[in-house]
This record gives sequence, C-alpha cells and structure tokens, in this order.
Amino acid sequence: MTTPSHLIHLAQGLMHQCQQVHRQGIEALAQACHTSRGLSAERLDQHQLLSYDMAWTSAELLAAQTALDQVLTSPDSLDAELALVFTVEVITAVMSRLDMLCLELSLEPEPVHAMRASAAWADLRRAAGSEAALARTGQRLQATQAEVGEVHLDASIRLVQETFQRFGQEVVAPMAEHIHREDLTIPETLLQPLREMGVFGLSVPEAYGGSGTGSEDDNLIMVAVTEALSQASLGAAGSLITRPEILCRALLAGGTEAQKAHWLPRLAQGQPLCAIAMTEPDHGSDVASLTLRADRVEGGWRLNGAKTWCTFAGKAGVLMVVARTDPDRSLGHKGLSLLLVEKPSTEDHAFRVDQTQGGVLTGRAIPTLGYRGMHSYDLSFENWWVPDSHVIGETSGLGKGFYFNMTGMVGGRMQTAARACGVMRAALLAAQRYTQDRKVFGQPLTQYSLTQAKLARMAARFVGCRLLTYQTARTLEQGGSLASSLVKLLACRSAELVTREALQLHGGMGYAEETAVSRYFVDARVLSIFEGAEEILALKVIARGLLEQALRSTDASSEGPAAATASQLASQREAV
Repeated sequence: MTTPSHLIHLAQGLMHQCQQVHRQGIEALAQACHTSRGLSAERLDQHQLLSYDMAWTSAELLAAQTALDQVLTSPDSLDAELALVFTVEVITAVMSRLDMLCLELSLEPEPVHAMRASAAWADLRRAAGSEAALARTGQRLQATQAEVGEVHLDASIRLVQETFQRFGQEVVAPMAEHIHREDLTIPETLLQPLREMGVFGLSVPEAYGGSGTGSEDDNLIMVAVTEALSQASLGAAGSLITRPEILCRALLAGGTEAQKAHWLPRLAQGQPLCAIAMTEPDHGSDVASLTLRADRVEGGWRLNGAKTWCTFAGKAGVLMVVARTDPDRSLGHKGLSLLLVEKPSTEDHAFRVDQTQGGVLTGRAIPTLGYRGMHSYDLSFENWWVPDSHVIGETSGLGKGFYFNMTGMVGGRMQTAARACGVMRAALLAAQRYTQDRKVFGQPLTQYSLTQAKLARMAARFVGCRLLTYQTARTLEQGGSLASSLVKLLACRSAELVTREALQLHGGMGYAEETAVSRYFVDARVLSIFEGAEEILALKVIARGLLEQALRSTDASSEGPAAATASQLASQREAV
C-alpha cells in the first residue's frame, strides 16, 4: 500500500537522482568554461541558455527538497500533499532541462531516461500529479480553508507576524486600491503608525536604536513582517523596509563608527526615509560599468550624471548613491563608492532641489503598470556637492562601494522573496473565495476539476516558495548571496504564475481594476525585475556561483580527500 510517508520517500529518491545528473552537468559546464585564468566570461556568454536553465533547476530542486524535508514529520498534512504536488511539477520541468543538458554537454542521458520510465515516477505522478490527484488536493484545500505553507516560528516572532498581518488587513488593505488607482505616494497616515511599530528599525542593531539582536531571529522577523505587509499591498507597504535594510547593511559593513552612530538611529525611526540610487539609464544591472561621476573637490565631491529606477526617491530624505570616485574606468567595480545624498522629502511626482553650493538635483517619477505608492524616479545630478563625511567609510571606503552595496543586496533579495510570498498568498486566498462564490453553469466554480487542479498547483507553488524563503532566512548568514538569489529567482517568477492564475479564475472581473486581484497581477510583474533582474541573477550570480563551487571542489579533490571534504562542506553551506 502506498502511504503518504512512502510517497515522500519516493519523491526524495527521485529528487536525489535529478540532483546527481544536475551536479554532473554543472561540473561539465564548469570545465567547458574554464581556462588557466579561471572561468572565462566569453565562454560563459556562449553558454547562457544552459547557465540560465541550470540556475532555474538549482532553485527548483532546492525548493522541492526543502519542502519535502519539512513535511516529513507530518506526512498526512495538507502541506505534505501540496509539497508532493510541487515536487511532481518540479521534476517534470527539471527532467526536460536535464535532457537538453545531457545533449549539449555530451553527458550520458540514460539516468534521465531511466528515471522517466521508472515505476517510482509513475507512482508519484499518479498519486500527486494526475487529474484525480490534483482534484482531490484542490477539494481538500477548499474544504479545510486552512493556512498552507505553515512554518514553525517562536511565539515572539509569531506575535510580531500576527500584529503586522492585522495592521495590513485593517489599515493598509482598505487604502491600497485608492493609492494604486490614483497613483498616490504612500501617505503619512500609513507611514507614521509603521514608524511607531518599529518597522524601519528591524535591520538596525539594538545598540543603534533598532530591534536587531544579531541572531537568526532578525531575518525571520524581517521576512514575516515583509510578507504580512505585502499581502495587504506590495506598493503601499510591503516594500517599505527593503531600502533601509540595504542601506543599514551597507553602513554596518563599511561605515565609520561616527557614521553608524549618526545614521542608524535615525533610519531606525524612519526619519529620514531612504532610497537606493544604483541603476543608470545606459547600464541597467551592469554595476561595474556605472558612470555617475564623483569628482574630488575641497571638503567633498561633486556628483554629475543620471540614475534611474530609484524607488521612493521623492519621499526619501537620504539617497544611497553608487558613484564612480576613481576616474580610471578600467577599474570597473573597484572604482565605485557609496555616497549619502540628503534632500528634502516630497510626495510630488517631479521635484527640483537647488543647493546653496550651486548643485542641482532633479527627479521625475516613471509611470508604471503597477507597484504604485512607492514610485520609481529618474534622477539627474548637476554639480551636486556631497561632503567627505557622507562617503560610507570615508577615505577607507573609497573604491569599496560595490562590496558594501552587495552586502545590502543579500538581505534585499531574501526580503523580495518574502514580498513575492505575500502577494502569492493574497492572490491564492482571493481565488479561493471567488471560486466558491462564483456560479458557472449552475454550480460553484470550485466544483469543477480544472478549478480544483489550478488551485492545488497555485497552493503547491506557494508552499514550496514560502518554506524555502523562511529556511533561507534561518540560514542567510551561512548561505549568503547564492542562497538569497536562488529563493528570489524562484519566488518572484512564481508570484507571476500564481497571480496570473488567480486573475484567470476571476474571469472578466479579474481584469477589472476594481478587483484587487488585478493589482496583485501587475504588482507581481515587477518582482522578477528589481533587486536583481531575473536574467542577471541567474547568469551572473547563481550560475557563476555554482560553476565556481564546482571548480573549487575539483581543485580540492586533486589535493586529497581531506581537502575535498572541507571544500564540499563549504559548498553545501553556500548553497544552503
């Protein structure tokens, strides 16, 4: 007899087989792109499609494995059933990619073919991926009306989560539609209560006036609060703490003690609010090629150039600007520094600030499909003066801005995954409610097997992403950039898929602006673009990181068993 526990072990065995072939593909691609000088950027660019697919496979396998591990102790639960649905979806997609991987890299395809033809795969698909199985899972989902993707949190974290969920539903959600449709800036009636609740101090250590304790609980609370606020509205609340998270991490990584003492307590109070000015019109995600110039003058620097997609730049009172402080362009990212630009806060969609020192800063909000409330701006700096005291790290921070900024982005990407989970949860709940109430051809929409299958798959994807997001938060300090990038990649695309299906289940009403699900859909679309565009994240961070790990493991193996074991342990920690 096939029991739930047996199915989970069956799924884990199939996952292990996928992981083995995937690992062989990573090693083969690493060798194909390797030269005596290390990984070749030119060779990597020749294999972008393979690298992209490898990144996706890594993210999906990690999410499915995490979900299976976490439900093993409750095999009869709805979450376990959904984890199996998600695993079937993942293995189906992964086997197709592995086929191409074997073909392109001349690997033996037999393991993939054998797995596809195995009785284990047939049993798992029949039990968790068939039409009958999906309908059964969808019916159970609708009948129980239980929260899915349950994570185990300490009572104190659970209390914080519930507090912000309540605030989100009672205060943010009623205002969200008006802010979105009228393209308004987040009002003080939302910002001030959030300041009082300490939302801007979550990433600031207690010693500097925040609530951070330096434990893994800090990341878990950040994820819980971000998810709760994003469920109410991504644009009106869910993204508010990402920018202070990035700036605070950068200050903690590179700021002088005087800078930390001055800025961190103020940022913790949300006075001033902040924004990050990194992207430039001609360079996008290519940070190493940024050209906004900071020229040395007596007592400080003069900024000249443009930035774009600077979110919340109008309302912000301080901008963290990535600028080129060394005129030698050949230095690439090593010539960049972080400068703090103070400016008046405004809710206007266009502004101009004139300095007494003769500089000018202008900004214009970019009209967007969704993600309204925060507003992203084009910025232009003309001889804008910044004192030496506002360079993060001052003299010792010159040329280190790229590294300080990347330190901040690690937390930002994890947080973006939490935002995606919040939007997915809102869309899933909306779809569940609507399909129960809406009657088509004489019966509720939820009674049809296609609806049941759609809801099951939506919930399964949400569960996979949510469990991985919280697991990443627990291990962020060990997993670093690769871990947060993997979960960001998967959760953000998943939010697009889940909100798309939720809108589709609403039919014509889903396309109407008066229905919240239309806002979820257009808001979700931005998630795969900001905090590291999907393609850049997959190619430049994840794939490159995986290939470098593979080469390190190969080098360590050639030095002997002890070195190999140490390298493997390091790689495992980096990949969560």
